[in-house]
Amino acid sequence: MKTVGIVFSNIHDKEVSELTSGRTLASVPFAGRYRLIDFVLSNMVNSGIYDVGVITKYNYQSLMEHIGTGKSWDLARKNGGLSILPPFGRESSTVYSSRFEAISNCAYYLRDSSATHVVMSDCDNVCNIDFSDALNFHIEKGADITVICHKKAIPAGDDKMRTALEIDSGGRVRKVVTGTKHSGTINAFTNMLIINRGFLLGIIDNAEELGYKSFSRDVLIRGVDTYNICAYEHKGYFASIDSMANYYRHTLELLDKHNRDELFRGAGAIYTKVHDSAPSKITETGSVHNSLIADGCVIEGEVENSVLFRDVHVAKGAKVSNSILFNSVAVESDSSVNCVIADKSVVVLGGRTLSGHETRPYFLPKNTIV
Repeated sequence: MKTVGIVFSNIHDKEVSELTSGRTLASVPFAGRYRLIDFVLSNMVNSGIYDVGVITKYNYQSLMEHIGTGKSWDLARKNGGLSILPPFGRESSTVYSSRFEAISNCAYYLRDSSATHVVMSDCDNVCNIDFSDALNFHIEKGADITVICHKKAIPAGDDKMRTALEIDSGGRVRKVVTGTKHSGTINAFTNMLIINRGFLLGIIDNAEELGYKSFSRDVLIRGVDTYNICAYEHKGYFASIDSMANYYRHTLELLDKHNRDELFRGAGAIYTKVHDSAPSKITETGSVHNSLIADGCVIEGEVENSVLFRDVHVAKGAKVSNSILFNSVAVESDSSVNCVIADKSVVVLGGRTLSGHETRPYFLPKNTIV
């Protein structure tokens, strides 16, 4: 039994446009040393999936530089391995505008595969999951589609539109509710699913006759009474990066050891492209409290409740609090940054004070000097 993976690298770019103006969502830095795509690629190879197609759209140069041949994930193979799929198909020169079009455009890739099943996932699903368990569930249930969900408590005042599933005692999805606000605890769809390859190709081939244009609306929502759609619950840590506020919140919640352990000590290791950097240095004037510090950093000031990527410099007298600083950011002497997301190579000049809020962090674009 062979499985092929499909990863969507651009689906939520518009929701985090500040971070994706010069890169695809898949290559957005996360958790101090990783890119978002590292998690789904690692989950797939840890589950024995060694044929993975990444569907691109635009701004994917940094993604190509990061994943290369796929060697860091053991996907550099003579047969199968990592494939970068263009945003248009062999028979179409039109760039896709929906998830269903993206899948249809890569039908040639699925036809060339000998796999029996397809695992599809967005690139911004931050979790540690063994797809093998979900696949066994899928086969046991004789499902056409198995959607992966997780229990999510919706905080008061949250107005984010999410997709919720109504599931019967046998694991069958009876209703898919989307485009509305929710309250309480819901079975939230993770945008990860398993589908039989032949079944998926049949949907693609007959899409025009069936009037299918949207995978969510036409296949999932309308298909619950026609197809055998089941739900598999992922019970570990899960985060989806679909807004700047969520990016900020989910990054800083990894300062909690319980969340880190669930993410990085779960079903398998999380792999990434390795950089040869010197160890970080905390001088006698520097201090670090409850923070993640990547290699190559020099801390002469104070850092608390923050995540620092490689080669960040916090000068003497400077203070960094509740912030996320990407590679090569410099915070000069006697400056203060709080609730800030600083993209690569930002310089905060001496004596400056920058402060955002946890629901609206202050964002500094790449190469900004402020």
